Amino acid sequence: MIPARVPRVLRMGPARLTAGLDHCRRLDLPAHRTLHGVLEPRELGELMAYANEVDMRGRGGAAFPFARKLRAVADAAKGGDCVVLINGAEGEPASSKDAMMLTRNPHLVLDGAVLAAEALGAREVVLATAGGEVAEASVNAAVAERRAANIAGGAESRIPIRVVGIKERFISGEGGALVKAVNGEEGIPPGRKKRAATSGVDGLPTLLSNTETYAQFALLAEYGPEKYAEVGTSKEPGTILLTVSGGAAHGAVIETPTGALLADVLALCEADVGEGVLIGGYHGAWLSAEAAQTAVISREGMKAAGATLGAGIIVPLGETTCPLGEAARVASYLAAESAGQCGPCRLGLPDMARAVNALVEGTGSVDAVRRSVRVVERRGACFHPDGTAKFVLSAMDAFETEIATHLEHGSCGRPVRGVLPMPEHEAEAEYRLEVDWSRCVGHGLCAHLLPEFVDLDDYGFPSFRKIPAFMAKEARRAVDMCPALALRLAQTTGDGHGPGPKPAASPLRLVKDGTLKKSGESTPRLARLGVPRISKVGGTAG
Repeated sequence: MIPARVPRVLRMGPARLTAGLDHCRRLDLPAHRTLHGVLEPRELGELMAYANEVDMRGRGGAAFPFARKLRAVADAAKGGDCVVLINGAEGEPASSKDAMMLTRNPHLVLDGAVLAAEALGAREVVLATAGGEVAEASVNAAVAERRAANIAGGAESRIPIRVVGIKERFISGEGGALVKAVNGEEGIPPGRKKRAATSGVDGLPTLLSNTETYAQFALLAEYGPEKYAEVGTSKEPGTILLTVSGGAAHGAVIETPTGALLADVLALCEADVGEGVLIGGYHGAWLSAEAAQTAVISREGMKAAGATLGAGIIVPLGETTCPLGEAARVASYLAAESAGQCGPCRLGLPDMARAVNALVEGTGSVDAVRRSVRVVERRGACFHPDGTAKFVLSAMDAFETEIATHLEHGSCGRPVRGVLPMPEHEAEAEYRLEVDWSRCVGHGLCAHLLPEFVDLDDYGFPSFRKIPAFMAKEARRAVDMCPALALRLAQTTGDGHGPGPKPAASPLRLVKDGTLKKSGESTPRLARLGVPRISKVGGTAG
């Protein structure tokens, strides 16, 4: 049973990805086949020619040419086994477009993946999405529908489809992290970049692309390049899915042709732009209210405006919240989402977040923020430090006036309302070191082991900052190695509002086997934007 809560869907122009959703909460297999028919298998060369003709790009943010991915996997497989992997783990709190497709129109996504799998001679299709969410239940139901149709003598493909529920984090949608999670490892980016096309799921050549990309691929095969290109711009034909939230009166997933004005999209959602619009998510950039009025929805249009379309995330800020405080919230969240496997993430991102929060309090400086950014840029094991640095630098430029006000008066007078979407399970366990002052003699070893979280005064005695969950192992090591046995580790909820600190059982073994438990269950992604329960598309425009 799929829960009734689903995202609002709006539309500008023709219905393609969202066709049928104004009449059905979810398109089951018969409804899907009525709209789209049965896709017949195609030769790989024909599909690559189609993708090249319309310059089809991935819709997960990187915009990599899809035909080149197909060719790379085919060359690596050389007629042997390969895998098609659907990235349905958005990770990004401000995005719900892929979850919407998996929940309401899963068979269009599966059609595109199966089409690619048949052309490549793949061993299986794997769909990875956030475990325990609505999307996972919908896709499992879709796979069961296809299996039943096949058993009944239907025309469904016999390529097996496997659904994998993974732990959702900001970094879980990164390609290397997704492959590791599907392979049963911890879902964090690998320290060294690996191409999924060469070695992905089970070490096999893997065609990895995001949910919307496979749905677009199915439409391209259904329509053919000429009809597919009847909407959108000549360089970027077709429609695109956008997620609009933040200061919008109607948070929604919107399907629109490329080439539409950002201002029209914002007007459709009755958005309060305020000090600016975040484009591309939390690794994206801010556009001023003035730039947002003329920006065009396309890769080329957003680049001209000074932003990157990315995965189609649009977050207007609104007038009633503190812009700098909102940016600081996100910087702190991104620092906590680090994999903790390289210096720029482990040390640099918390330092960057502290520098931004100091600005909010009126005690920091923009120079300190920019210095913290230079420490992490182009030095990380993955793109997370660079993406976070991009977001912070963009905020420094966009909110220059607000920063000056905070530095002069200590505040801009507006509260931080939490307008930028954030997962409710962001309050994962945090830890803090506590000291028994009757034992501590100021050895300073804890500061040597945890320099980013322990400060020593002039006499060598420590003071402590909160320790994120990914550093718990190192914190326990500091506790175990304290010569005076003066330290212990206490656990908090991480949000400042939950239960009080939870002291560990002993100063030597504090958390059994290194297991970290959440303070509560996550809220399904589709409810995060606060969209109301609906039964049909909210309207058309354009």
